Amino acid sequence: MTKVEIMSPAGSFASLHTAIKAGANSVYFGIEQLNMRARAANNFKTSDLPEIVRICNENNVKTYLTVNTILYDHDLVMMKKICDAAKENKVTAVIASDIAALQYAHSIGLEIHISTQQNVSNIEAVRFFANFADVVVLARELTLNQIKKIIQEIKKDNITGPSGELVRIELFAHGALCVAISGKCYMSLATDNASANRGACTQNCRRSYRVTDEESGEELVIDNKYIMSPKDLCTIGFLDKIIGAGVSVLKLEGHGRSADYVHTVTRCYREAADAYEAGSYTKEKIEAWTKELESVYNRGFWHGGYYLGKELGEWSGAYGSQATKQNEYIGHVTNYFRKTSIAEFIIETGEIKIGDDLFVTGDNTGVVKFKLENFYLNDAPATVAKKGDLITIPVSERFRINDKLFLSKDR
Repeated sequence: MTKVEIMSPAGSFASLHTAIKAGANSVYFGIEQLNMRARAANNFKTSDLPEIVRICNENNVKTYLTVNTILYDHDLVMMKKICDAAKENKVTAVIASDIAALQYAHSIGLEIHISTQQNVSNIEAVRFFANFADVVVLARELTLNQIKKIIQEIKKDNITGPSGELVRIELFAHGALCVAISGKCYMSLATDNASANRGACTQNCRRSYRVTDEESGEELVIDNKYIMSPKDLCTIGFLDKIIGAGVSVLKLEGHGRSADYVHTVTRCYREAADAYEAGSYTKEKIEAWTKELESVYNRGFWHGGYYLGKELGEWSGAYGSQATKQNEYIGHVTNYFRKTSIAEFIIETGEIKIGDDLFVTGDNTGVVKFKLENFYLNDAPATVAKKGDLITIPVSERFRINDKLFLSKDR
C-alpha cells in the first residue's frame, strides 16, 4: 500500500463497489441534498449510510460524506440531520466548506475535511482551519512549489488537527475543471437562479459562445467557441512530483460519472501511485495510463494545470466527451451458475463477436471488464451473437441477475 491515499467518487452502489475493486483507499459521496452534485439523480439516501459504511469497513476503505455547499438558513436543520446520521453510522469524515457545517460537525466530534470551495491558498489559512479539520484541500490554482512550501510549514510548525495528527493535504488530481476560481461560480445563479455552489449548476460554461462587437456588429475571432469550458485536469504524467511534494490524498473527480469511468480512473491512479513507491514510474507506463484515461469520459486533457505554473487557456474546443471509446448497451444477465462460473445473457440489441471488449456492471458487481474469447449459443460454440440470442459465457467473477452487459468500441 502506498503512502498516498487514492480518493474516488461513489455516486452509486455500482461506482462504490467499482472504486473499491480498482484500489481506492477512500470514497466520497453525497446523500440527499447539500452536496455539489445535488441535481444528480443518483445521490444516496440517508437510509443507505449503514450499507455504504458496512461495505467500506469490510474492505478497509474510508468513507467521506460531502456536505460542501453554501448553506441558507432553511438548510441548517437538514445539515444537522446529515451530520448526525454520519456520526451515528461512523462515517470517517465529512467534507465541508460552510462555517455553519464546520462548527456543527466539530461540535459533535465528526472528523472534518475542508473542501476546495474554501480556496485555501496559504499556511495561515491552513493554521486556522486546523482548529476544525484533519485534512485540508488546497486551492486548485496553486503551483506545486507553493503546495510543497505549505506542507513543509505544516511539518515545521507541527500544525495538527483535532485528532492530534499533522494536518494532511489533499489535492485535486483528475477530472473536470470549472472556469471559476476553485469552482466557486455564480454564472448559473445569475442566469437560471440555480446556484453552482449549492450543487445545481446548469453548466453555462460548457456551451459554445460568440463574441460580437455590439457597435459594429463584427464578430471577434477567438480560438474556438468554447471559451469558458476548460479541458479536464490530468496529473498522471507528473504524479511523482505531486507525491514528492508531500501531498497525502489524491482526489479523483467524477461523482456524476459512470462506474466504467470510476473503474478506469481509479485503477490508473492506483497503479501510478504504486509504481512511484516501487520505483517503477516510467514514461512508457505514463503513456499507457494516459491512453486508458482518454478512453473514458473527458473533455480533452490539460496536462499540468496550474500545478506546473501554467496559465488557464486550454479550452475543450467541443461539447461533451472526447473519449476515444464509447459504450453500447447489449443486454443483461439472466442467470449465473456459481459452480461452473458461467453467466447467461440475453442479447437485447446490437451484436457481439469473439474478440470484442465487454464489461458488466451492477449495483453489487461494480464493473468487470473482459475480452470475449469464447461463448456458447444453443449449447454450441459460437462466434457471433445477435438480438434475441440467449448465450452463456465463462467468467472470472460472480455476476448477478439483471447486471447489464456493454460493448466497448472505438468512437
